[in-house]
Amino acid sequence: MTMLMTAAFIWGTAFVAQRFGMAHVGPLTFIAVRFAVGGVSLLPVIWVNSLFACGEPDASSGGRRARRSEPLRGGLVCGVVLLVSTIFQQVGIMYTTVGKSGFITTLYIVIVPILGLFLGRRSKWLTWCCVAVAVAGMYLLCVNESLSLNKGDAYTLGCAFFFAFHILVIDHYSSTVDGVKLSSIQFFTCSAIAFAAAFAFERPELSSITSAWASILYAGVLSSGVGYTFQILGQRDVNPVAASLIMSLESVFAVLTGWMMLNETLTEREIFGCVLIFAANMLIQISGVEKNASGHSV
Repeated sequence: MTMLMTAAFIWGTAFVAQRFGMAHVGPLTFIAVRFAVGGVSLLPVIWVNSLFACGEPDASSGGRRARRSEPLRGGLVCGVVLLVSTIFQQVGIMYTTVGKSGFITTLYIVIVPILGLFLGRRSKWLTWCCVAVAVAGMYLLCVNESLSLNKGDAYTLGCAFFFAFHILVIDHYSSTVDGVKLSSIQFFTCSAIAFAAAFAFERPELSSITSAWASILYAGVLSSGVGYTFQILGQRDVNPVAASLIMSLESVFAVLTGWMMLNETLTEREIFGCVLIFAANMLIQISGVEKNASGHSV
C-alpha cells in the first residue's frame, strides 16, 4: 500500500508540472514526450534487473517464450487503455472546470467495484462504505457549483471509466509479469500513438518542447516512470477497489500542492473533504482488504 500512496502523492504534485508544461505545448505533444521520457527512464532499471536474473534456473523454450510475450501483450493493452483515459481527461478539461473534472475523474473509485461485479469479484460491505465516504469527500473537495453534464463532463466521465478499466487490467497482469517491463512497454505504447496523433492534429516543435523541459521531466520520470510503475508493483498485493481508494488521494495531494506552491487557499469545506478521504483510506487499510495467495481479491 505504501507504493500506491507514493504514486498518489507523485500524481498529485505533478498537476503543477502539467499546468506549466501545457503553457508551451499541446496536450498530445505533452503526453507523447512525457511517456517517452517515462519509458526511457525505466530502461536502466530493466537492465539491472536482468543482471540479477541471469543466475536463475533455466526453463523450457516454450516457458521462456510465454514469459517474454506476456509483458509485451500486457504492456500494449495497458498502454492503449492508459492513453485513451489520459486523452479523455485532457480534452474534457478544455470544456469544464478543474473542480468538476477532478470530481468526475475520481468516480473511478465507484466504477472499479461496479465493473468488478461483472467480473465475479464481490467487495466487502466495509469497502463499499469506504467508497461512499471517499466520494463524499471528493464532492466537498472538488465541486463548488451545481452538477450538470456538458460536453467536457461527458469526456471526463469517459476518462473515469477508462482509468477504472486500467486499474482492473493492471490487476490482471501485475501478478504474472515483470512490473517494470510492463510499465515501460505501456509508456512506449502511449508515446508512439500519441506522437502519431500529435503530428496529425498539432504542430510539435522542438523549441516548445525544450521550453517545457522541467515539467516534462517531472511528469515523465516521476509521474510516469515512478508513479505508474509503483501502481503496477503495489497492486500485486492489494484489492483493486482498495487500490483505487488509495490512489484517490491524488486529489488531496494536488490541492495541498496548489496551496503550498501556487498560494491556492483551502476553504473549510475543502479541508473537511480532505479529512473524509483520508478517513476512508485509513479505514480501508485497517480492514486489511488484500489478495489471497492465488491473486484473487477477498
